[in-house]
Amino acid sequence: MSGPILTVANLMVRYGDLVGVADVSLTVPSGSIVALLGSNGAGKTTTLNAIAGLVPPAGGTVTWQGTDITGRPAHAIVAGGLALAPEGWRLFVQQTVEQNLRLGATVIADKSRVPALLDRVFSLFPRLAERRKQRSGTLSGGERQMLATGRALMSDPKLLMLDEPSLGLAPAVVESMYETLAKLKREGLTMLLAEQAVELALEVADYAYVLQTGKTVLEGPAAQLADDRDVQRIYLGLETEGS
Repeated sequence: MSGPILTVANLMVRYGDLVGVADVSLTVPSGSIVALLGSNGAGKTTTLNAIAGLVPPAGGTVTWQGTDITGRPAHAIVAGGLALAPEGWRLFVQQTVEQNLRLGATVIADKSRVPALLDRVFSLFPRLAERRKQRSGTLSGGERQMLATGRALMSDPKLLMLDEPSLGLAPAVVESMYETLAKLKREGLTMLLAEQAVELALEVADYAYVLQTGKTVLEGPAAQLADDRDVQRIYLGLETEGS
């Protein structure tokens, strides 16, 4: 790992009078997996959406590879090498698997690269290769999450953000998804992972931040947080032995 590729400082997001994120700060070193943890409603999805340019920040800064990208539109951020894989239900359900994937490559200037990018996704997710002509709306939950991740990878990002990749999926599918994330890490891809599945996230991550009511309340090496019973009980709501 080397220096930070992404830095978020004192991020705030408002939806009218409602505060979605109050004060989130985090750093993602190049080549690492950073986990963004917290219960439902803690602000994880809003944080990712603000970084990706899908919602405007009300305060704070987002710095990408040394450049302030706060408030830039989503298409410009994706073109700069930062992609978001949303929850698997946010797809173009009337279009086929391959059409959804090709939409992810819209920002690729050299279209001759698209077949190789498709091959990479199909290698990572063989199920998508089998379903390439199938309408996305007919896929299972696990297949949809594979497709959401594959579509983000089609932009050939330098940093991949994943929003709850395990949400609502069967354990075997979740295990397969995390094996794929570990493989992507070995290939050198940097990732920011928002998860409620704390144990899974901490197992694959290098570093983690814990959000509570829209604020960064704790951070540390993933292995350290995984072994801290008080952290799990207080901030993550997990039962621990002897609690």
